[in-house]
Amino acid sequence: MELPILKASRLYRVAVSIVRKLRQEGFVAYFAGGSVRDALLGKAPKDIDIATNARPEQVSLLFPRTIAVGVQFGVQRLLEGGFEFEVATFRSDGRYVDGRHPLDVRFATAEEDAVRRDFTINGMFYDPVEEKLIDFVGGRQDLAREIIRAIGVAAERFREDRLRLLRAIRFAAHLEFELEADTWAALHDAAREIAVVSPERIREELVKILEDPCRLRGFELLDRSGLLAVILPEVEGLKGCEQPEQFHPEGDVFVHTRKMLGLLRPEASGLQALTVLLHDIGKPFTRSFDATENRIRFNGHDRLGAEMAESVMGRLRFSRQEIEVVVEAIRNHMIFKDVQQMRPAKLKRFMARANFDLELELHRVDCAGSHNDLENYSFLVNKREEFANEPLIPAPLVRGDDLLRMGMTPGPRIGELLHAIQTAQLEGEIKTQSQAIELLKTLEPTLKNR
Repeated sequence: MELPILKASRLYRVAVSIVRKLRQEGFVAYFAGGSVRDALLGKAPKDIDIATNARPEQVSLLFPRTIAVGVQFGVQRLLEGGFEFEVATFRSDGRYVDGRHPLDVRFATAEEDAVRRDFTINGMFYDPVEEKLIDFVGGRQDLAREIIRAIGVAAERFREDRLRLLRAIRFAAHLEFELEADTWAALHDAAREIAVVSPERIREELVKILEDPCRLRGFELLDRSGLLAVILPEVEGLKGCEQPEQFHPEGDVFVHTRKMLGLLRPEASGLQALTVLLHDIGKPFTRSFDATENRIRFNGHDRLGAEMAESVMGRLRFSRQEIEVVVEAIRNHMIFKDVQQMRPAKLKRFMARANFDLELELHRVDCAGSHNDLENYSFLVNKREEFANEPLIPAPLVRGDDLLRMGMTPGPRIGELLHAIQTAQLEGEIKTQSQAIELLKTLEPTLKNR
């Protein structure tokens, strides 16, 4: 069968040349896994993996530009035509003892290789020379039925590699497929075992789920399966945390967070989605009742939530830079209610911060997911347009060196004066260096006679 979506790319042509070379040397070689799945769905694959009965050392002899990344598993990366391909020898896995990796492998046939894979839709091969689909596991039928089904006995597949629990959720969400009943039951039963997987791999799969346009469905599957409670117990803890109805008619904090996730734009990053998930995790621990106002309050939940988010992301081995982005957004998310009362200088500094766009989107979905009052959001969008023709923070009119030349002694007072001059500049009160110097002399009289 022809797969036109594959044939349309240069990636395909280079991949076919690799297969042909292997075949000319007497080996079996096919396209494998995700590229076959995507091509059958009419989607252009981003990469093409190749499976073969050639041993790693034989592949290396035929293709000198190879990188050994998993020789014990028969896997090599091959650099060809400006692309990188993963070339793996057909194998059958031995016993799994750590919930992630087999103790040993043996090189095997294509059929044996297919049945050791995770899900039927990922277990197909394609012969690009003869244009033939090789399907030992019923993957094409499950694609047509839009089903995610584990190959063989689902409980065994998940027991072998616990990361498959998250991969099943990711594929079901991304493809908008249903999880086959036995696969779903086995996943649900094994959910708590996800804890044996390294935090780094959990993070990678979680981010892939959250950055997908179908992130809400992924989140719901994480919740229903029990995986959410293990990976992000802080988010699970939002269930049943009631909020004041006048501000949150949608329901408790978990319902609010879920609604926000569904309101994100399709192109939102995984980090943006994670910020949404974690922005209110401090609420259950700061909830109190104000008898005077007859309402629930969450005083300080933004500060506590930022501290908790730092701990959560550290646990999942996010980078320091990623942690700082999310923590700052959570710490600042309540400030947005005050933007219309800010002086121009304070507002410009607030808007000039590196991750303001991410925080603004958090504010938008926070409002849209609750009281739906977007007045402050609209105000900031209008201000951004108003300020668009000039830098929010223009070049300084005076610098520290200027103050030193005017006779200032090095110390914190210099920073205070520069801040005051910048504020006046941002407020539009001064526009030239001479005006800045005159203001300096007013603020620091000792400079007058220098």
